[in-house]
Amino acid sequence: MAVKQRNSRKPLGIGRHAAKGDSSVSETAEHKSSLKVDWRRIITRIIMMISIMLAVYFTQSGKVVPFATQKEEISKRSVDIVCSEDYADELKHFPGCTPVKCGRVIFDTIITLSEVEALLNIAHRGLSLGGSSGGASILDLHSGALSHGSDFINIYKLEEAKNIFTSEDFKIYSHVKNKIHDAIADHFGINKGKLYLTHPTFFSRIISAPPQTVHDEYWHPHVDKETYKSFHYTSLLYLTDYGHSFDGGRFIFIDKDSNKTVEPRTGKLPEITLRF
Repeated sequence: MAVKQRNSRKPLGIGRHAAKGDSSVSETAEHKSSLKVDWRRIITRIIMMISIMLAVYFTQSGKVVPFATQKEEISKRSVDIVCSEDYADELKHFPGCTPVKCGRVIFDTIITLSEVEALLNIAHRGLSLGGSSGGASILDLHSGALSHGSDFINIYKLEEAKNIFTSEDFKIYSHVKNKIHDAIADHFGINKGKLYLTHPTFFSRIISAPPQTVHDEYWHPHVDKETYKSFHYTSLLYLTDYGHSFDGGRFIFIDKDSNKTVEPRTGKLPEITLRF
């Protein structure tokens, strides 16, 4: 308090001396006063700049990092991750299935637009005969499982579905499946004869309807391997475009340092090896 009182009195005394004609004292006092004001402004600006820089840093490392955007066309983009001990131990029992490396890879140019359109047409026809009461509907061509309300029915047992799929539909489906199979085997260094398509393999349609069961809640963090024990690799082929056909729906890899996001793009194929 004493310091503040002395500072408040000095300008008043100097002001009175200045009124008597001591201009040099007055100018010196004004110069000192202006210096004090400038320093305060400089310090304030420095603090603001530091705050902005910290905000930008923690927002970007804040933990959402684009791995692939919708606007990009990526021939191939990959990142290696450390294989978990559990994963390596399990694969010792399956010679030839152990990958040369574990990681994630994205392809945009393996599946053609005409192949995507054919698959989308198949999905539309099949899902038109059913649909979940929640936000997520499933159509599995292998088993015939089709979402219907809160349950599943066998589409191949429906009278109206007898001629819904043609032999050409199954050929294009098989052709695309084999392309994906080969891409996974080539990238991860696996013997193609040791990599098998396992159940379930399905079309998935997700809309904004409120979820009715936990299976409709696709946004929860999860690892496919924990749900399907036969899974060692998961592939996902997008048939529609983020920001054009729908909003939301990004795929997110949750890592310790940040969340890596994939924005769906027609024909985009993000493939991953699963850690657990």
